[in-house]
Amino acid sequence: MFQLDALPEVARNVPTVHSQAESAVISAVLWLKLGIETVGAVIIALGILSAGWLLVKSLAKRQTADFTAIRLTLARYLALALEFQLGADILSTAIAPSWEQIGKLGAIAVIRTALNYFLSREMHEERQQISPEHEVVKRADA
Repeated sequence: MFQLDALPEVARNVPTVHSQAESAVISAVLWLKLGIETVGAVIIALGILSAGWLLVKSLAKRQTADFTAIRLTLARYLALALEFQLGADILSTAIAPSWEQIGKLGAIAVIRTALNYFLSREMHEERQQISPEHEVVKRADA
């Protein structure tokens, strides 16, 4: 039978060192996940502030045609924030994931990817609509 006492001191501490290293890695990943989620939340807040400021300026000038540009501004920030949030979700399952966590990540990834796809598509369509409108406005102002 194998006895732990027969091993040298260094070999007896391997499980302890391994568990300490594993705990340190898990802790670091959780802090990184928190940081990435915070960055995503800050990006959303900046987008709301930016779009809100543009809305206030537009309403003050009574230029309701600028609402599309405001929506595009907010959509850009949201699309970027979604990428950060998805990254944070992936990190959360990087540490010994269960099948339940993998399933949740899959559902979250599909939802966020679909949101990002539709936001990007809408931004592209609205940019194409704005370009002809800008040309007409420029010609009318000239």
